[in-house]
Amino acid sequence: MPDHIHIFIGMRPHQSISSLIQNVKTESSKWIKLQNLCPQPFAWQEGYGAFSYAKSQVNDVIRYVKNQEIHHQKETFLDEYRKFLNAFEIEWDERYIFKEPE
Repeated sequence: MPDHIHIFIGMRPHQSISSLIQNVKTESSKWIKLQNLCPQPFAWQEGYGAFSYAKSQVNDVIRYVKNQEIHHQKETFLDEYRKFLNAFEIEWDERYIFKEPE
């Protein structure tokens, strides 16, 4: 998708989500710049969203990620993200929600 990515991974309890995301953003930014993939300077937005799922939901999540392009024709990423925050009972403030790409 042009405005977000989904990364579906398995983690151990001692692993840090924030460290993983920092590494993904740093290394992918370097690669994108080296490959000249963006006509303008590339940068990730601040922050990220992370949600956990039960092992019994793995196939559903994989299917969702594979079909996200079709899914987002019906619902925008930002609308869906807000629904995730509400479904996972996460308190949030609109000021800190991702912004549409410019």
